[in-house]
Amino acid sequence: MSDIASRIQEIKSALPQGVELTAVSKFHPSEAVMEAYAAGQRVFGESRAQELQEKAAALPTDIEWHFIGHLQTNKVKQVVAVADMIQSIDSLRLLRAVSDAAVKAGRRVDVLLQVHVAREETKTGFLPDEMEQAAREALTMPGVRLRGVMGMASNTDDETRVRADFKAIRGCFDALRHGAASGQPQFDTVSMGMSHDRALAIEEGSTMVRIGSDIFGER
Repeated sequence: MSDIASRIQEIKSALPQGVELTAVSKFHPSEAVMEAYAAGQRVFGESRAQELQEKAAALPTDIEWHFIGHLQTNKVKQVVAVADMIQSIDSLRLLRAVSDAAVKAGRRVDVLLQVHVAREETKTGFLPDEMEQAAREALTMPGVRLRGVMGMASNTDDETRVRADFKAIRGCFDALRHGAASGQPQFDTVSMGMSHDRALAIEEGSTMVRIGSDIFGER
């Protein structure tokens, strides 16, 4: 068994029931993806449109591709053509562009609304008080299927702060589930937690973790 395969199995065996793994394969070669695939992994995360397209064309068709990076509107058509889910919807403008492109492509793409709770200004997304309106708009758009929320904690060693950020992200999901997304059974995903902070994220209610370096090694 390869190192990647053994790490996949180790991580999956430690995940609680109901928590899904997105293997972040961005910047890693297709050969590495295939090692994870051979270990049973099917959901992979990419952050560049061209890399996503190239891998999707070269790798097995039953892979579920998630776009997890900041998506520029001029790259939407490329991503919509192959992505099963876009986790990083960070503006209404992007949401509309994705829906329009998906309709033209005859597709309906799963999306997560990215919520901004971290202290760094470099991170993008909707503020918590903007989420309700964004969700209501998403639910009217024919090219997207609103599945949940995604977020990142502040880049800090302060565990209290990280936990508070994850709690806030989960809180946004719960507010939407009882608000705009009430009665929407497909609204079921809270994507938060990466290699270094997934334990805290899971404790605070994550249903999907995005893990790269603990599977594929440092880039």
